[in-house]
Amino acid sequence: MRRSVIRTRKEFLERKQHERVHEAIHARKEQFRNALETTTPLPGHLKKDALALKKFTELDDAQTRHLATTVDDEYASAGQEDPHVLVTTSRNASQKLLEFAKEVRLIVPNAVRMNRGSLSVHQLMYAARKENYTDVVVLQESQGVPDSLIVSHLPLGPTVTFTIHNLVARHDIDGVGTMSEQYPHLIFENFSTKLGLRIKDVLRYLFPVPKADASRVLTFDNENDFISVRHHTFKKEKGKRQVELTEVGPRFELTPYRVMLGTLEMDDAETEWVLQPYMNTAKKRRLL
Repeated sequence: MRRSVIRTRKEFLERKQHERVHEAIHARKEQFRNALETTTPLPGHLKKDALALKKFTELDDAQTRHLATTVDDEYASAGQEDPHVLVTTSRNASQKLLEFAKEVRLIVPNAVRMNRGSLSVHQLMYAARKENYTDVVVLQESQGVPDSLIVSHLPLGPTVTFTIHNLVARHDIDGVGTMSEQYPHLIFENFSTKLGLRIKDVLRYLFPVPKADASRVLTFDNENDFISVRHHTFKKEKGKRQVELTEVGPRFELTPYRVMLGTLEMDDAETEWVLQPYMNTAKKRRLL
């Protein structure tokens, strides 16, 4: 790893350490503020510092009440320039995985597909940083079937791992036409939790801002923590309210597996969240 990356990473970790202190103070202030607004008894652990908390909450305004974190900084420059995405696969990829990588490259505007060859993860990420890519998408497989999609945001992360289900490639869809190269409109449904909004940001910042008259749409519909990805073009005739949708594929489902506060090659990156399907409450929980 280059010295500049190590230095930037060190500064990032130090900032995270300071944030933990500010988050604890912010949580106490919010508890105090909620107790005042709802006229409920003040929690016992806050009574000792009640006067100081009252002073701090009075000094807060609409801007300072929001706690800014490194999570906000990760995509602070999003929208200033179009994203530049590198799409690749695991080593020794099968033909099916290579075909899926080609289709992902077509889905994401401004994406470039690269044959992995014998590159290690560290070599891959070094090359991506050198060419100023904003994100790296790595597709993996099991027994010849694509089963994993990793999105790693540069320069500091996050890195999100998804499991792929029910993949239907473009050539398996009847009547599929040529894929449009327009920047797609994005539709996100049912991403309401903190983790859901986090996943939404990771996905939407892969795509540049579309033009208003674009006729291409990409849908990410969350249902019971399965994100259905559908790709359509639409056509609306003059004088009619109905819109004709044409699926152009591919279509598949994604389930989040892990969110890491770092890039793909950082072995010591902190795990922000990981799926725990074998807990007693797993069936009742809704993650996104």
